[in-house]
Amino acid sequence: MARDAEDTRRRLLAAAAAEFAERGIAGARVDRIAAAAGANKAMIYAYFGNKDQLFDAVFDALVVSTVAEVPIDTDDLPGYAGRLFDRNQTHPQALRLMLWHSLERGGVAALPPAVASSNADKASAIAAAQRAGRLPDRYPAEELLLLVVGLSLLGSAELAPTDGAEGLRRRRHTVTDAVARLVEADARATGRQ
Repeated sequence: MARDAEDTRRRLLAAAAAEFAERGIAGARVDRIAAAAGANKAMIYAYFGNKDQLFDAVFDALVVSTVAEVPIDTDDLPGYAGRLFDRNQTHPQALRLMLWHSLERGGVAALPPAVASSNADKASAIAAAQRAGRLPDRYPAEELLLLVVGLSLLGSAELAPTDGAEGLRRRRHTVTDAVARLVEADARATGRQ
């Protein structure tokens, strides 16, 4: 029984991710989510509460899986940006969910605890690397993290269509090169090598 419940929950989350990515929170419909998951609509309320809580569960799952699959490496921020770029290619719904969250929930001020915690952990790791002299400290850790993550979004087809595999390869190189130059430029500006 528990296995069936977990399978139903997983199918509901997958269907909800697709629905929310396409239509946002306000435009999503629980009846479409239930139908796509092959589940009863009442199961959404039983497992998640309401539509907003279902979106939160989808968003939290996205954050948890991204952090698990793409852990930060403060000794290789260009590589980290490249791996985030790759993740955006293999999980195109992620950017759309982030954009819907920002539009409908009010951006950074309304970030769910999983996102706030993840960002705080990453910023803390960057700050520690800055204090140890492994990363330049020209920018506060939170802002450096924002720059790295923002650059990783450059390759998203949602923001800018590419011209196939060569275009993606070129854009990925641009992302990693920009982060490398950002960190190198900071190192020269602060006198660290």
